[in-house]
Amino acid sequence: MNILKKGVLVLTLATLPLGLISYANTAQANEEHRRSIDVESVVVTEHRARINGSRIEYKAYAGTMPVWNDEGHPTATLQYTYYERQGVSNQEKRPLLISFNGGPGSASVWMHVAYTGPKTLLLDEEGFPTQPYGVQENPYSVLDVADIVFVNPVNTGYSRVLPGPDGNMPSRAEQQKMFFGVNEDIRYLSEWVNTFVTRYERWRSPKFLIGESYGTTRVAGMALALQNNHWMYLNGVILVSPTDMGIDRDGPVKAANRLPYFAAAAWYHDALDEELQNGDLYDLLPEVEAFTINEYLPALAKGAWLPAAEKQAIAEQVARFSGLSVEAVLRSNLDVDTAFFWKELLRDEGYTIGRLDSRYKGIDRNDVGARPDFNSELTSWLHSFTPAINYYLREELGFETDVSYNMFGPVHPWDRSGNNTGENLRQAMAQNPFLNVLYQAGYYDGATNYFDAKYSMWQMDPSGKMKDRLFFEGYRSGHMMYLRRHDLELSNEHLREFILNALPAEGTPAKY
Repeated sequence: MNILKKGVLVLTLATLPLGLISYANTAQANEEHRRSIDVESVVVTEHRARINGSRIEYKAYAGTMPVWNDEGHPTATLQYTYYERQGVSNQEKRPLLISFNGGPGSASVWMHVAYTGPKTLLLDEEGFPTQPYGVQENPYSVLDVADIVFVNPVNTGYSRVLPGPDGNMPSRAEQQKMFFGVNEDIRYLSEWVNTFVTRYERWRSPKFLIGESYGTTRVAGMALALQNNHWMYLNGVILVSPTDMGIDRDGPVKAANRLPYFAAAAWYHDALDEELQNGDLYDLLPEVEAFTINEYLPALAKGAWLPAAEKQAIAEQVARFSGLSVEAVLRSNLDVDTAFFWKELLRDEGYTIGRLDSRYKGIDRNDVGARPDFNSELTSWLHSFTPAINYYLREELGFETDVSYNMFGPVHPWDRSGNNTGENLRQAMAQNPFLNVLYQAGYYDGATNYFDAKYSMWQMDPSGKMKDRLFFEGYRSGHMMYLRRHDLELSNEHLREFILNALPAEGTPAKY
């Protein structure tokens, strides 16, 4: 029959021609089976693990939670995994660690199933992936001292942009204004953290942000945004393999700061002279760092006015520390490009070395050229992390969806303008006497090298008045220094100590 509603003729399926019935069924089926993620959901599972020598019980909350605009409409939903230790009598005293990875456009998978979480990837002792793929218990996780939430920003992991109130997806330009830029990212993620902390009743808990790679830009900016916009004060920020965070280190500084990393990578591949090679890495690096600051940097600053004899002497020392030829250094005018180093160091052996972790070797089509064909370490990681996170979330944590897990999601073009996050972090520290900062970096990381991290830390507080709240730790590994078993244990222990030491004694006032 036909039904008249408010002057509109509504045709029921029974009165429609067969062709239209088929179309209506298809439309209904298309809508019912459209691949999408729930705006709000949570699956709770209970677990036990032995961590840091103690048997603990914990709950895992795998869910989604919305991002709202100023009008209160959900604009995106973020997928998160929250681990909460059970049997804690005073949760208000228990730290909360909020974890982000970087990219921009990277999911939280890396630190989730390889660093701080209760499960870690199946790897060999040196951190190279093994088959069959999967996860195992992480006995070094900091879950013994802090609850942890791993957050996937928009378009990473299972997190997605949502249709607007009119049912239409916002345009790419509109999405960029909402999510895809340094300050847009900081704004909406700080708002989301406020929602998470409120819903899970963690306002009284000591709070820590941890970010890796671009995630360090993110958490450095969020530290001030949370303070100034949400009145949420932190106890600590952890910067893992940090970016520049808007701190200027261009020109001669950028060129000079590469050398200590070059020396570490060359030492690992046995490419240095016998005297340097026979010593330990920790004996080598202080010597290279001193040369970098006291001789190499001033020489680069002189540019073309550097006397020929001095240029030759500097080139010889750079070559000695980097494992490259004097000729290659001179042809680079003392400024050796990092990509060229990855291609050149083992060129005679027919290998390239990795960008994010220079312990990895790659094979190019041709040995000639100025840069490697691919990042040898990233391809290795992707074919092991991807099946592991998909298996773990679905089969162990019970989070089921047909949406694809984006290891790297579509977030570009990314607006990098207005990046003052390093200064924002300094200001947050100045305003908050309880806020401490820890830098963690791998010596074999060629993407965000460890000496750049040290330099950024030195420049963070020119006054020196907050030096006692800034800490640096280095590791014999790469960008994800925690992949190597020994450094997984060591980096978590450093993180554990940092968290516990950042908790003031009860009754301590927040004042200078």
